[in-house]
Amino acid sequence: MSSKYEFLHGCKYAYPIVAMCAWLDVSKSGYYEWRDRPASATAQRREALTELIADVFAESDQTYGHRRVHAQLARQGVQAGLELVRALMREAGLVACQPRPWRHSLTEGGDAGALPDLVGRDFTADAPGVKLVGDISYIPTWQGWLYLATVLDCHSKPSSATRPTTTTKPR
Repeated sequence: MSSKYEFLHGCKYAYPIVAMCAWLDVSKSGYYEWRDRPASATAQRREALTELIADVFAESDQTYGHRRVHAQLARQGVQAGLELVRALMREAGLVACQPRPWRHSLTEGGDAGALPDLVGRDFTADAPGVKLVGDISYIPTWQGWLYLATVLDCHSKPSSATRPTTTTKPR
């Protein structure tokens, strides 16, 4: 029955109360009694607990999840179940924001200096194994970084000068 009253209360600005009571087959006096009824002890406790949870959450700079909030409430002597704390945090829209962990760098920062061009931008070779070039790529995966190292022989790699060109003739 209270779900009908809640619906009626939500639509009270759109339609007259008398008409909605007739449509939902409920009495006007029942609606007004439900509306003016004081909140139950459970509802009052949930409101008070929600305020305590919001205070603990704010004190943690919005980083505590439901488990830490529950533990903090237990330290303060407040009796509440873990799932109740979780549900109340969800109803209040309190979502923990966890900061990213600090990760140390494997390389030291600083000026690396100018890198020398050892091949002089000439990627051709007269014989195999004379001039080799390479590169390292870092690929992020679900299990961590994957390192891909490639080595190319400049003799077997076709350059733009030796690559055949195709031309199309107009018909």
